[in-house]
Amino acid sequence: MQEYLFSDIKIGLKYSFEAEIDEARMQRFLEISGDNNPMHIDAEYAKSKGMIGRVVYGMLTSSFYSTLVGVYLPGKFALLHSIEVQFLKPVFIGDELVIIGEVSSVNEMFRQIEVKAYILNQNLEKISRAKIKIGLVNE
Repeated sequence: MQEYLFSDIKIGLKYSFEAEIDEARMQRFLEISGDNNPMHIDAEYAKSKGMIGRVVYGMLTSSFYSTLVGVYLPGKFALLHSIEVQFLKPVFIGDELVIIGEVSSVNEMFRQIEVKAYILNQNLEKISRAKIKIGLVNE
């Protein structure tokens, strides 16, 4: 876990990590959320709607933005203030994702930073992007 202090944060600071979507993550998200939409739990239904298989929950993939903030950029001292996410492409079980974030602004007055982030799949297709505002609770 990173432990960036507010004084360590500079525009352009960047971090990335990888995550794979597997059946176990899908099952745990279903249990937590209760979202039993057939696009997520029934492969035949999803295929009948033009998908190649079950569609991964958008909020499951978006949860990696929380991991980016709380673990890596800035890490331990982060307090997520807001997140704006745009979904660009569906994600499927077995997809290997790379989550990338970069500090785009630093607000000294409010001790808040903004991170622009996005997620790529194994084909280097951008599946979502986010604008994240973060406070730091240290110092």
